Amino acid sequence: MSVLSPSRTTGAPAGDDLVVVPARHPWRWIGTALVLVVLAQFAHGLATNPGWDWATFTGYFLEKSVVQALLVTLELTAGAAVLGFLGGIPLAAMRLSRSPVLTTVGWAYTWIFRSVPLLVQLLFWANLGYLYDRLQIGIPFGPGWSFATNDLIGSFGAALLGLTLHEAAFAGEIIRAGLLSVDQGQHEAAAALGLPRHRQFLRIVLPQAMRAILPNAANLLVNLLKSTSIVYVLAIGELFYQVQVVYGRNGRVVPLLMVATVWYVILTALLSILQYYVERHFARGAVRTLPPTPFQRLKAAIRR
Repeated sequence: MSVLSPSRTTGAPAGDDLVVVPARHPWRWIGTALVLVVLAQFAHGLATNPGWDWATFTGYFLEKSVVQALLVTLELTAGAAVLGFLGGIPLAAMRLSRSPVLTTVGWAYTWIFRSVPLLVQLLFWANLGYLYDRLQIGIPFGPGWSFATNDLIGSFGAALLGLTLHEAAFAGEIIRAGLLSVDQGQHEAAAALGLPRHRQFLRIVLPQAMRAILPNAANLLVNLLKSTSIVYVLAIGELFYQVQVVYGRNGRVVPLLMVATVWYVILTALLSILQYYVERHFARGAVRTLPPTPFQRLKAAIRR
């Protein structure tokens, strides 16, 4: 005589008799506790250490000269970013060209401007008048119009020129890598559809290339924003230079450096938000359903 288990007599699956024990992660909780303790200590130091001098920080954060310097930083960043990426497009085309002359020139430009430190480039362009008193526009080796170099390129122009040429070298490689990331089959399929070459590029190749270009381009833009602090060597009144001027007068070094730091953090956060939504826009062809935005996740959490 056989004895049947309760699961067989009732028809229920045998798995119902098992006891499910949740997995325990003691080291995860220990690590979380340690991180929270360190963060609490850091926050306590920020609040209680008089060396931070938050009163001075608050007084100068929106001070007129600091805001004006911030606008100069934004002008340099926006101008160099636009001109740099416009210069990177022909550089990428030259690197991808079948012409050995164009390929060599594009490679040489990229090699030189990626090799020389940005600070050296800025100082070189600021002293361009030492090499060339006048610049001439016209027929090569013939007549034309000439301009005094110092009148044409001032400190701001030298900074913008140096940042732009430096940016173009990196932007060209980013764009070239994005175009090469598109599978060759996509080019063949677009040609098989009989589309004109410009429509093949704009409608099929470029949207796919942008998914590879955008993350690197955003990193380059953030790096450019921080690199504008180097132009202080040309005595241009951007954010970091103005902060130096202020703490040179009152001796409050740390709170004034925190003013510049917080502004750089805010601008980087805004660029990161812009990057997120632009990448989300170009991801429409890669995924069937777009992931929810942070605001959509917050709304869903509130509803739950």
